[in-house]
Amino acid sequence: MSEPIPLQVEDGELALLTDLYQLTMTQAYWKESMQERATFSLFFRKMPPARRFMLACGQQHAAALLSRLRFNDAALERLASTGLFDPGFLDWLGDWRFEGDIWTLPEGTPVFANEPLLEVDAPIAQAQLLESLVMNLVQLETVLASKAVRIVMAAQGRPVVDFGMRRMHGVDAAVRGVRAYRSAGLAGTSNVLGGLRHDLAINGTMAHSYILAHDDEREAFRAFARHYPGTTLLVDTHDTLDGVRKVIEIMREEPEVGVKAIRLDSGDLGELAKGARELLDEAGLEEITIVASSGLDEHKIAALLEDGAPIDAFGVGTQMGVSADAPVIDLSYKLVEYAGTPRVKHSPGKINLPCRKQLYRRRDDHGRYVGDIIALRDEAIDAGEPLLRLLVQAGRLNDDEMAQANGARERVADALSRFPEDVRRLDQGESDYPVTLSPGLERLQSRS
Repeated sequence: MSEPIPLQVEDGELALLTDLYQLTMTQAYWKESMQERATFSLFFRKMPPARRFMLACGQQHAAALLSRLRFNDAALERLASTGLFDPGFLDWLGDWRFEGDIWTLPEGTPVFANEPLLEVDAPIAQAQLLESLVMNLVQLETVLASKAVRIVMAAQGRPVVDFGMRRMHGVDAAVRGVRAYRSAGLAGTSNVLGGLRHDLAINGTMAHSYILAHDDEREAFRAFARHYPGTTLLVDTHDTLDGVRKVIEIMREEPEVGVKAIRLDSGDLGELAKGARELLDEAGLEEITIVASSGLDEHKIAALLEDGAPIDAFGVGTQMGVSADAPVIDLSYKLVEYAGTPRVKHSPGKINLPCRKQLYRRRDDHGRYVGDIIALRDEAIDAGEPLLRLLVQAGRLNDDEMAQANGARERVADALSRFPEDVRRLDQGESDYPVTLSPGLERLQSRS
């Protein structure tokens, strides 16, 4: 009987989670004795059409993971079996340790085109090996956090809960996505493992199958409410407003069950919410709140609230779980300096900014953000706060800097309050938030 295929990548396999050409290029560097220090920059060249900013997420956790990357004996044996690698190179990989520096933006930093989310300074063979894994790690969480924060903004302070696990792209995305949702400001998740691992409240109600498994909807409500006092009941399996009336009857008969909320999951959510609110209020049950779900995104939520729908919380699934309108960003990890010399890719539409960099965010006298400056890392810039932080130095993780990753949720809320309204708008279009090059970078770019 064959061994079962593991559901997830094991820790010892992470070094193999790369594209083949990263390993073949690294072997070529090794053969050519190319050991000079290089800088690679992680950035995207243009914003997805549906976004006015992206929320950088996952880069600090990626850097921490990359600093511990190792090729164990099992990984080396599997590479040897391909016949592509010299025994001497495999011995070198066995001793391989990341000994460079990694600069990152703090988790939850709003970011714009061409701004570095992360930069790696290391001998070129070390820095090259990180490319595929770091892009995979940061791509997912940045895309999901950027979608989730728009939904949080649309909800205008009402709680948003993640219901998306079932349709997300694999178990890894479902679990890691919860960390991105937490940073973006979600109130909870239905994903038990994701919530417990990333310290986000786990929430849930019932499925329609529970109602259908009972012969009587009222008795299904009654049984579930007795099992879980203070629960939320799903009222739209048959007739939504009739379902609300049954909840009211149960509360009159057994007020001790204390139903906390009802959930609407189909139909005209706005009109049904108004009808349900009216019934509940007339029955003196103003404390019962209304949760809405069913194909929601930021635009539908904004429209419901603009129309005055009395909805108190939202459950959002697929549209957020796969970032349906913008599922990818043009993320790149490019060599920008080697052996002290600027390196620039000149391919049409794929030019990059050379050299090691720093990103500065400027504020006015009231603390509002007024623009960003992309600068050379060693360039003297008087205006603005430097955002890239040294998280890994000489291969060692800075635990104090890493601890700040846990403050991403608060950092996001604070940053969004400081940006111009144009950046926070939900409609498509580019914001006019200025991102400029420093004098030194501009001169270097013009000569490259």
